[in-house]
Amino acid sequence: MGEVAGAGGEFAVKLGKKEVVAAALPMQEHWLPLSNLDLLLPPLDVGVFFCYTNPTAATSQRLGYGSLVAILKAALAQALVSYYALAGEVVQNSVGEPELLCNNRGVDFLEAFADIELCHLKLYNPDETIEGKLVPTKKRGVLAVQATELKCGGIVVSCTFDHRIADAYSANMFMVFWAETARSGAPFSLPPSFRRSLLNPRRPLCVDPSLDRMYVPISALPPPPKHKRQVDDEFEPTTSRDKGGLVSRIYYVTAAQLSEWQQRASSHGSKRSKLESFSAFLWKMVAESSSVANNDDNKRMSRMGIVVDGRSRLMSQGMDERPVPMASYFGNVLSVPFGEKRAREVVEKPLSWVAEAVHEFVEKAATKEHFLDLIDWVEEHRPVPAVARIYCKPGSEEEEEEGSTAFVVSSGQRFPVTEMDFGWGKPVLGSYHFPWGGEAGYVMPMPSPLANGDWVVYLHLSASQVAFIESHAPTVFRPLTPHYLNLL
Repeated sequence: MGEVAGAGGEFAVKLGKKEVVAAALPMQEHWLPLSNLDLLLPPLDVGVFFCYTNPTAATSQRLGYGSLVAILKAALAQALVSYYALAGEVVQNSVGEPELLCNNRGVDFLEAFADIELCHLKLYNPDETIEGKLVPTKKRGVLAVQATELKCGGIVVSCTFDHRIADAYSANMFMVFWAETARSGAPFSLPPSFRRSLLNPRRPLCVDPSLDRMYVPISALPPPPKHKRQVDDEFEPTTSRDKGGLVSRIYYVTAAQLSEWQQRASSHGSKRSKLESFSAFLWKMVAESSSVANNDDNKRMSRMGIVVDGRSRLMSQGMDERPVPMASYFGNVLSVPFGEKRAREVVEKPLSWVAEAVHEFVEKAATKEHFLDLIDWVEEHRPVPAVARIYCKPGSEEEEEEGSTAFVVSSGQRFPVTEMDFGWGKPVLGSYHFPWGGEAGYVMPMPSPLANGDWVVYLHLSASQVAFIESHAPTVFRPLTPHYLNLL
């Protein structure tokens, strides 16, 4: 076993056997095009991990690490028969666009050992404990898996996905399917649909000009300042030491706090969702940290986006004129609307006003028409790649000096933490891990594994924003601890 490079921190991780797990049944090699909505994603990898206590304590049989790994690999090989896209690799076509070659190259599966007990993991700070240690770095293919044995006999199962192939909804589908296969041998979830025609552009195209304010072709972006990296480099995966001052933290927010925000955010008979209320509060905090850091500069802008899933909005018509649901569609079906306000205004206005602003920009994107328009917008600009504007740097060095802050909230309420039972019990914690390397922040609230209405919040913001939030709202964003997870 070789020690992982740069393990550092308070514990070491030793790498063990590395194996490529392919689908259990042979398949005909073929090409799967990316949809227009897939093409809006730059080459980014997204991590996810699940922590389990010693399986011997949760089952009547003794399950050693070798047995657990064998179960994971066998179930993975079976799951890849249906989820064959995850066993392929992304290549460029003749016009330079990414396509998926479904060749069953397989999934890199890494075994490892961490010299630490689960109850001693500082899960609150994933930069120290998760990044580069317990979540694999994907070097080839679409998906990489790591199973790490802990000193206490616990295990951490983690995956890294290519975001161009799977959004969080799709990743959740696969992970539940994999766990069901391991647990019962016969998954009861619906198999995935790769029917790209569900997202075909219309003929003739119908493009809404307002989308130019939400998305931008990379070729239309202004040159970055000389002291910054090139635009294309902004979207390349980076190490934990190269993230432009952004740090990752994991907190929990109580159900009572969420209800209080929702009550404060709702006014004049308009009830706001918990996600809108949470996002409005966080927007106020980030805007205030910006104002404090810059002496309440009235020119400073603050932007916040919310990821909208289009599956429930997009209903295609089949040959028999009956609606075809997209519940099992595998791929990206996302849009990222955002609001932009002066930071001082976000700070000074009541929470209900900010929540109303959030509701307004989300509502405009949460329609079938918006997603059909977005598909057509991408088609009009192909093969030039495009990105959501909120992820991009300001248009000039002067604007950059004004320092408009930006972050995106992605709802993880469908995160299947309580369904990830491979046969040795439910995880004590599950979380996405997305230190994506850009300059915009990223926040994902997920259901607590305690199933008590609390949220677990993965937060990736600048170090100064995190410090401000922790100092001004320490009883709101509470560091995730082993004690909260009942590990002590």
